[in-house]
Amino acid sequence: MKKVLIADDEKNMRWILEKKLKECNFGVIEAKDGQEAFEFFLEKEPDLVVLDYRMPKVDGMEVLKRIRTLNEKVPVIMITAHGNTDAAVEAMKLGALDYLSKPFDINELMLKINKALQVDELNKEVDYLRNVISETKDHRIIGKSKKMCEIFELIEKVADTNATILITGESGTGKELIANAIHNQSGRKNKPYIRVNCGAIPENLLESELFGYEKGAFTGAQNRKPGRFDRAQGGTLFLDEIGELGLSLQVKLLRVLQEKEFERVGGIESIKADVRIVAATNRSLEKMVEEGDFREDLLYRLKVIPIHIPPLRQRKEDIPLLVESFAGKYAKELNKGSLIVENDALEILMNYDYPGNIRELENIIERTVILANEGYIKASLLPKEVIKGAYSDYDDVFVLPETGIVLEEVEKSLVRQALEKVGWNQTQAAKLLGISRHALIYRMEKFNLQADNKSGL
Repeated sequence: MKKVLIADDEKNMRWILEKKLKECNFGVIEAKDGQEAFEFFLEKEPDLVVLDYRMPKVDGMEVLKRIRTLNEKVPVIMITAHGNTDAAVEAMKLGALDYLSKPFDINELMLKINKALQVDELNKEVDYLRNVISETKDHRIIGKSKKMCEIFELIEKVADTNATILITGESGTGKELIANAIHNQSGRKNKPYIRVNCGAIPENLLESELFGYEKGAFTGAQNRKPGRFDRAQGGTLFLDEIGELGLSLQVKLLRVLQEKEFERVGGIESIKADVRIVAATNRSLEKMVEEGDFREDLLYRLKVIPIHIPPLRQRKEDIPLLVESFAGKYAKELNKGSLIVENDALEILMNYDYPGNIRELENIIERTVILANEGYIKASLLPKEVIKGAYSDYDDVFVLPETGIVLEEVEKSLVRQALEKVGWNQTQAAKLLGISRHALIYRMEKFNLQADNKSGL
């Protein structure tokens, strides 16, 4: 159960907030002044703090400063007097996650509390994964989905063996990151990690690139040249796009896997290969075997340990983590400070299918961070094709009757339905309609929509 510390000198306010929080299954800690709030913070270690700006003994701003000297991450929501924007701005500068001005809608406060705790949980998961999964260049493997957690567990089990590993998955799913993680968690981590893209090197050059060549092996071979197997001795050789390997080279690779030795082009001396091979492909090697394009015996040798990475559309629960990570990375590179991803933008990113997988998501976030101003990643900054793709399943949901409609009446009806559905809570109704709260208020005034009873403080 998450614990929330409420610090307010008004007893009635504390009672109302306590009642609502307990209804939502939160543990509640009450403090009647700033001094007591800080003491309870030290003693009870709450997951979130709601601070009133004006309190006896020690005011809320001073309590916030003291909390931040001890804990930079615990979410703090500041409650300020109506119209006191200076206090709100100061609180945000001191590290408050959010603020509300009195009088406020208690349901809006609950939304802010839930969102703050969700963000805090995501940050904790990212920190945990940073400690567990090895770093590759500027990227880290990130994921909390069941499928990714199973992959992480498998990596831990097999990394420190010499077993050959075959990584499969669509383009952009992170196969090279997995290969890096395997190497970095193995006993070979201080030895070379060599990557070869089998599809990027012409077939007539790939053999000498892999195995090297002796002096005089062919015209222009004036000196002996070590190949990738030579350079990877003691370490790991990552063969990316292994499905592009021709049949003649497949035979030579099979020999390395079986006998642990190879010859350079034009050479007769066998060279011992102390190399751990990790291969990857976005193709179905089984289908290639059926079609005669890939050796079945080589396939068996390669997939001693098979690892399949699912496409991003099949593990969408990982998207918020990835978005936070990429946004943080590019915001740091561009000196933009921390950026908040608005709910509308995250909803679009969650609905999109990503044919380019993680690579495409990273490119999208890099673009939006470059365009972002005022500390927010907004839906309007996302590429049009992403927005369109996210809602492609909703095309033609509403069928226009033969007799036509009065558009304003339909809009008024939808706004009223949304408000009634959530007890006239403006924030929740706006979310249902996919518009901002300000846009909802404008429509309520336009259509003269009012409720007899409003839930607010």
